[in-house]
Amino acid sequence: MRQRVFLAARSILLGWGMLLSVAYLVERPLLNLIARGLGANWFPTVRLTLDCSVLAGTGWVIGRLGGANPILAVMAFGATLTLWDLEELVEVRVPWLLRLAIDALRDSRYWDSFVSTAVIQTFLFGSLVAGAILSRRTPSIASLSILSAPKEGDAPRGDGAR
Repeated sequence: MRQRVFLAARSILLGWGMLLSVAYLVERPLLNLIARGLGANWFPTVRLTLDCSVLAGTGWVIGRLGGANPILAVMAFGATLTLWDLEELVEVRVPWLLRLAIDALRDSRYWDSFVSTAVIQTFLFGSLVAGAILSRRTPSIASLSILSAPKEGDAPRGDGAR
């Protein structure tokens, strides 16, 4: 139990450090550079793409350095993202999504906004988890010697092939 708490705390600190540094040092300048060339119509799409990339990279780092269970590590960090609206940093807006859900239950005019926000949040959190999944080290695969030439001293295969 103690080890899981340490893993979660380390993942949260690592995740916030990575997210803040990449969002402010890489994403923000890149977004400003790209937005000038594409115009205002493309700004939300470019921002969502860059936010997903930042979260995927953060998930990858958390998963890679998060110990034996990268999904648990990224879930601990992801839980901290849900506490505040982080629209200035990345478009993670879970409290806003919950308010929209309540409003959509009361008034159907909010339904489109709720669905749109829910899809965006799914992409963002999916990128975070995808980064953690991609961070897993792949097991080394034994090489097949069918395509390679036999080395000196190798025993014959018995099918007449050399």
